Amino acid sequence: MVIRPKKYLGQHFLKDQGIAIKIVDSLTFHSNYDMIVEVGPGTGILTNILFEKYPEKTYLIDIDNESIAYLKKRYPNRRHQIIAGDFLRFDLGNFSSKGIGIIGNFPYNISSQILFKILDCRNIIHEVVGMVQKEVALRIAAGPGNKTYGILSVLLGAFYDIEYLFTVNPDVFHPIPKVKSAVLRLKRNERQHLPCDEIIFRKIVKQGFQNRRKTLRNALKILNLPEQIVMLKMLDLRAEQLSVEDFISLSLKIESHWKR
Repeated sequence: MVIRPKKYLGQHFLKDQGIAIKIVDSLTFHSNYDMIVEVGPGTGILTNILFEKYPEKTYLIDIDNESIAYLKKRYPNRRHQIIAGDFLRFDLGNFSSKGIGIIGNFPYNISSQILFKILDCRNIIHEVVGMVQKEVALRIAAGPGNKTYGILSVLLGAFYDIEYLFTVNPDVFHPIPKVKSAVLRLKRNERQHLPCDEIIFRKIVKQGFQNRRKTLRNALKILNLPEQIVMLKMLDLRAEQLSVEDFISLSLKIESHWKR
């Protein structure tokens, strides 16, 4: 059975065994989670290694029914660990009581959505090893002052330690993509909750970066901030110049005025 890569699903199947081993070996598999979920297993190049290393702990989820049928035929004794479904809509809360590690060659067209889903499930997702477009990986792993530093850098960086692991060239995929890929590792940090209102924090981060060429004073003008906030020295800066802690500090100041 041959699985055809589907453009509408953003599929580019990895075909290099050495890179597949390197990706799986990047999972640290700490004792603080008891399950690995592979997102979008496709032809199963990562799956095979995962089932060898973690046979009882590995689960697969794919929206592609052709891939699911192929994998169930290939691993008949693991059929209960192969799930047909949309990861973006899947309720991970009922999946594991101890915690989850996520791994996968993420489809290019939904990689950011996958990362936002991971962020929303951060209380149970303790580690992520994922392959995305190189430019997306650089953006996520960037720090303050970097032109590629953005919304996901801050939102994910608030709860995860982010590492850019390695670059992957296009010729190891079928079909060959027009861009390079890269593998990231996210490991849950010690922060359980933000000290500020998370809705306010996200709003400030998103509004700041959507107008990244402006100072925060101008970028946040639409929020009708009180005069005491508008005059803050921090608002002379652009969003890309603020660290996660700076955004938390600014959110706390804004929250204190909005909730008076």
